[in-house]
Amino acid sequence: MTIGELRQDRPRASARHAMSKVPEVTVYFWITKVLTTGMGETTSDYLVHRLDPMIAVGLGGIGLVASLALQFAVRRYVPWIYWLAIVMVSVFGTMAADVLHVGLGIPYLVSTTAFLVTLAVIFAAWYATEKTLSIHSIYTRRREAFYWATVLTTFALGTAAGDMAASTMGFGYLGSGVLFAVVIAVPAVAYWRFGLNAILAFWFAYIVTRPVGASFADWMGVPHSRSGLDWGTGPVSLVLTIVIVGFVGYLTVSRKDVNDAHGAEQSRLR
Repeated sequence: MTIGELRQDRPRASARHAMSKVPEVTVYFWITKVLTTGMGETTSDYLVHRLDPMIAVGLGGIGLVASLALQFAVRRYVPWIYWLAIVMVSVFGTMAADVLHVGLGIPYLVSTTAFLVTLAVIFAAWYATEKTLSIHSIYTRRREAFYWATVLTTFALGTAAGDMAASTMGFGYLGSGVLFAVVIAVPAVAYWRFGLNAILAFWFAYIVTRPVGASFADWMGVPHSRSGLDWGTGPVSLVLTIVIVGFVGYLTVSRKDVNDAHGAEQSRLR
């Protein structure tokens, strides 16, 4: 490629990046992501125990489909739409993992392994089709579909893995949360200090955020008989929802999760 072709390609690359439908990966992204994992866990538990489980799962599925339809309909990254979809993925992903264990009696080890294999298949298909797994390249419908299939599977996988650590392996919810908090530091340190591939580090950390947030949220919500703080799943869900709304509102106003090129393009599209 000549220098002239490179110069011509830069605007196209910048435009593609500007049209990305996902936020920039900042500290705010990780904080909000962990909050949504905890909120999804306790909200799922609250709904399943307050409603008929089939009705709860049905409502979760409807909410998921509606939020994803809204996300796919917009042309740009909109914080409240994106994070609403993440919340609904969190709620339904928890329900999906719980249905396999509680409803069908499948051991956590089996469901964790099944979700891990499913995730590997999605990654393989995504890379074979698009030649990249970078979230900075989410500017086509097909890539967006791969992205959300991956996100949904990571939530289900993280839920099953967290419950397996807490229950099957006997760590308890607090112990499980601490365990995965240590595990999530591995890709961060490996990336910053040892040059781990950025895409691998991102997805590694993304998966582990689920059991981190869910374990601590469960610990706060479950009764003392289950080694929890007994604050109740309803109150914990409400508090986490308020905090998430606050963070999303801040991101909407400050645009801390939008880079300069992205922000300029989105302003033009309004």
